[in-house]
Amino acid sequence: MEFTMGGRLEVRITPADVGKRVSLRRAAGVRGEGAKFTDTVGVLTSWDGGVLSVTTKNGESIRIAESTLVAGKVVPPAPARRRGPAASFGELARATARAWEPVESELLGDWRLRAAGGFTRRANSVLPLGDPGLPIGEALGRVRRWYGERGLPAYVQTATGAEGTQETLCADLEEHGWRREVTAEVRIAALAPVGDLDADISAVRMAREPDEAWLSRYQRFETPGPHVLEVLGSGPSVWFASVPGEGPAGVPAAIGRCVVDGRWAGFMAVEVGPEHRRRGLATAVMTALARTALDEGASAAWLQVEADNEGARALYDGMGFATHHSYHHFRPA
Repeated sequence: MEFTMGGRLEVRITPADVGKRVSLRRAAGVRGEGAKFTDTVGVLTSWDGGVLSVTTKNGESIRIAESTLVAGKVVPPAPARRRGPAASFGELARATARAWEPVESELLGDWRLRAAGGFTRRANSVLPLGDPGLPIGEALGRVRRWYGERGLPAYVQTATGAEGTQETLCADLEEHGWRREVTAEVRIAALAPVGDLDADISAVRMAREPDEAWLSRYQRFETPGPHVLEVLGSGPSVWFASVPGEGPAGVPAAIGRCVVDGRWAGFMAVEVGPEHRRRGLATAVMTALARTALDEGASAAWLQVEADNEGARALYDGMGFATHHSYHHFRPA
């Protein structure tokens, strides 16, 4: 990270740069020879009272005293991906939302309030893709009341780390007492290489609806009520894959779900029983779903993986998936 101008460290940002992506260096401890420095890159979301607030790509809001700055500059947006499909944040956010539709929704300006009986945060959170039409404090009050009327916790889903994402909204949520609970990555890749993976898909069974066996492997609920089936069945073209288990219980060894939506194929619910892992079953399920999506005309793939799921992240690395942006769920503290 280069800050110097003619060999000198310089602070080349001002409060007028709020809203821009910046790179900062600040001193930790006493300045001078031997001082330690910390670098921060993110969107400058405020500069008030001698304190700067920067929201990083992982959704964390960092407060920096102006007096500790030794260097700073505006930097361009995160570089464009060098492989895989091109995609804007808005296009991808809408495609991922269509693959996991709620049972009930209501618009608040450009915010979409979503509910599905508490089944997953994605289907029970606000998708804010614009202006709510109200001051942020009033909008958040409306959100809390709407979810409270349904006996649900209030969540707002935000995104960071790509051009056009919502670092400023993350900072506003924190300012109003909301806290980030979960962070995940949205990853994308070209679809054809996933379909070309060297995997034995002879045992993979494909279906348009999840049967009882598939649901028995999908451990995200206690009882698969109508709201669960409605969410799982939502999307333009939905496919369910399973690999039969070897025991008498009928529980599949592995499952997966894919939603085909124009050029996009979204992969979800890829799960392998603990006793069946390290046999390539997750790869087989992904490959079978990818080939089905290719037959329907899709060319690009996306998936979501929680930031702390190291095993899944390593698997998707090997398939060519790279992070497009991160998304977070904020909840009132």
